[in-house]
Amino acid sequence: MAKPPDSLLRRRIASFGHALRGVAAALRSEVHLRFHAVATVVVIGLGFYLGISRVEWALVALAVGTVWSAELLNTAIEALTDLVSPEYHPLAGRAKDVAAGAVLVAALAALGVGLLIFGPRVWALLGPAGNPAF
Repeated sequence: MAKPPDSLLRRRIASFGHALRGVAAALRSEVHLRFHAVATVVVIGLGFYLGISRVEWALVALAVGTVWSAELLNTAIEALTDLVSPEYHPLAGRAKDVAAGAVLVAALAALGVGLLIFGPRVWALLGPAGNPAF
């Protein structure tokens, strides 16, 4: 017999709660994720200040989301690795290094997006045309 719809809705709402608890736990425990949080706030503020387009917002959102996702997955992989291999093992170290590498690749790609979107605008504000001090 099928479960009542309100039970399904409650489970879906609960799953969002679990996910938000996971993000909050990662923010409390991971210095790099806090750095990404600060960078996200700066990028959003800069986007509003510089008036980036909808397409640029979409690219920024994808870049930010990719970095956050990579960092959260890295955190989960590290926790699972520590659980199953509390003592050093080369494969455990490799798993952690590869997961950290994924974060690095995502962050570098996001930096590239940021430089392409924000670079010319910031340069115009600070460069010779926008600042007589140059």
